[in-house]
Amino acid sequence: MPTNTEVKAHDRAPARTRALADELATEPPVTLVQHDTFFATPSARLKLREFPGATPTQPAELILYDRPDTQGPSASSYAITRTTDPAGLRAILAAALGEAGQVRKRRTLIMAGRTRIHLDEVADLGHFIELEVVLAEGDAPSQGEEEARRLMAALAIAPDDLIASAYVDLLRERNGPV
Repeated sequence: MPTNTEVKAHDRAPARTRALADELATEPPVTLVQHDTFFATPSARLKLREFPGATPTQPAELILYDRPDTQGPSASSYAITRTTDPAGLRAILAAALGEAGQVRKRRTLIMAGRTRIHLDEVADLGHFIELEVVLAEGDAPSQGEEEARRLMAALAIAPDDLIASAYVDLLRERNGPV
């Protein structure tokens, strides 16, 4: 499976963070509306990502990922497949595994070289920033961690803003089952 190095943090100054991210951008930003349905699994996380209002040229994605729940840069492995029948796939997965929760967000994606900077506004949670340093085959995890730490400094991500949990877990902690 492909791997990346991830960082997730509260974004307490979204306008400032956006300005800093724009300075690092190597491509124009893209805004996405995403609705993620998580399914109960014994290990890793499995979610169906839908794009409300999407056209058939932007299918939904089934994403499996595994990363430790730790603050700061951490390795994540993932697999993605696309589907043009998200409703059917969601129904089958919910019947087989059960739903673990839903996350609705508006994401601004800013590319900074090989790093995806996600500026997220998550319904019922607030503003967050995620970094995903995409590692090439053969890259050492330390290369991703080094790049993530450099970007954390450039984006003024403070150590006390780092979070370990997925959004679905934060919603469950805050609101009970989602």
